[in-house]
Amino acid sequence: MSRFKIEGEKVWQLLLQRLRDKYRLVILNEESFEERLSFRLSRLNVFVVIGLMSIVLVLITTYIIAFTPLKEYIPGYTDVTMQRRIYELQLRADSVQRVLNSNESYLNDLRKVLGGEDLTAKRELPVDTTNVKDYKNISDKRSKADSMMRADYENRSRYNLFRSEGNVQGQSTQVRNLFFYSPLKGIITSKYDAQSAHYGIDIVAGKDDAIKAIQDGTVIFAGWTVETGYVIALQHPGNIVSVYKHNSVLLKKQGSIVRAGESIAIIGESGELSTGPHLHLEIWINGNPVNPMDYIVF
Repeated sequence: MSRFKIEGEKVWQLLLQRLRDKYRLVILNEESFEERLSFRLSRLNVFVVIGLMSIVLVLITTYIIAFTPLKEYIPGYTDVTMQRRIYELQLRADSVQRVLNSNESYLNDLRKVLGGEDLTAKRELPVDTTNVKDYKNISDKRSKADSMMRADYENRSRYNLFRSEGNVQGQSTQVRNLFFYSPLKGIITSKYDAQSAHYGIDIVAGKDDAIKAIQDGTVIFAGWTVETGYVIALQHPGNIVSVYKHNSVLLKKQGSIVRAGESIAIIGESGELSTGPHLHLEIWINGNPVNPMDYIVF
């Protein structure tokens, strides 16, 4: 047994000696055989250098995979920002859907207005009767403190020059003081009458007279209806809409941007409700019809 042990030790010593043996690596010029660079190396040095380089390469690869976006190109890895982007896209989709629903409702009401339908009637909305409270037993007697507070408020606001009691259908003072460009010079043959569902005025003028926009705005409707013929409607700042009916020719298309006083149509008598060449003008503020004669000097 001792003999094999001694031989084994000799073998290991021989291997270590070979690993430690020095070698010279020389780089020569091929033409002149001039020595350019030389290294003294051993097998052990080469193994150590290769091992260190392998470890550094593994560490760099691990860092790239863990902390850089390059890992997205490695099969099996997913985009870490995908969930956040999906959430943002979902929010945008919901916002777009709400805007589309609002615009669709607005256009439906506008079509009804252009078709002559009465929108002043109250709409019947579904009522949730499960949470309706009973107010029958509530006393209508005012307390002394409440009466004193009401009297004090009425005395304070009695001479207020800026109160809005005269506002029509919730219109602000700023809107009521607006005045618009006259769309046509002519004779008013039919005035505004909300009681008879005549939400505008009729103006008779010369043949082929141009109809002008009463204010800067955007064309939101330009088309034909059976009852009112060629109709064009403009959306103005401040939630104001002007409607021009019974035209013979429309000069602007839907989506066009127009300036105050710019020609948008030619007077005519199109539509079943027309009895002669005239312009039927309507002005709607915050969804409510108003008398154009309160804002325009004809």
